[in-house]
Amino acid sequence: MNLLDPHSLLASLGALGVFLVLFAETGLLVAFFLPGDSLLFTAGLLCATASTSAVHLSLTTVLPAAVAGALLGAQTGFWIGGTVGPRLLDRPDRPRLGQAIERARQALDRYGTGKALVLARFIPLVRTVMNPLAGTVGVSTRTFTAWQVLGGTVWTVGVTVAGYLLGSSVPNVDHYLLPIVAVIVILSLVSVLLEIRRSRRPTAARSHSADGTGR
Repeated sequence: MNLLDPHSLLASLGALGVFLVLFAETGLLVAFFLPGDSLLFTAGLLCATASTSAVHLSLTTVLPAAVAGALLGAQTGFWIGGTVGPRLLDRPDRPRLGQAIERARQALDRYGTGKALVLARFIPLVRTVMNPLAGTVGVSTRTFTAWQVLGGTVWTVGVTVAGYLLGSSVPNVDHYLLPIVAVIVILSLVSVLLEIRRSRRPTAARSHSADGTGR
């Protein structure tokens, strides 16, 4: 089983794999590399395959597993952030996480708690650090829970159903599953790379500004 390959993971663990990956990606900082978006979309595709296909999932099983994993993971990350605090987030040995944390802080400042928590669900890396960050900065449990439930439900159901609708509209989708999954994985990686690039721009700008001031 390859944790970075949605098809391999779903073939091995099914809906349980969806739950475990989303719980880890949204609740544990060490799991920021897991393929949340591509896993949801691929699970939706596999729900549209024929029951005789090599890998077939049930939408009525996948959706509850996805929602439960995303919501319980976020709540766990929030609790960890509130308990451990800055010691968890201040990790100079992990620059990518540091950049994602900075992006999450900017989102909180710019959009406010509610909108930031919903938007973070759709941004790789940021959705991993937003939950412990919210706990660290003292967002109330009631406010966090309400918004993360909304964001987590819209994200998981929306992406999974999108995959299911695509699979339902393509006859014999299982014949094209591997190339479709490959495209999804590539797009997911591109979104991660774009997020890392965006997070580096403010740092580079501050560095150039400091150099100019020094002169």
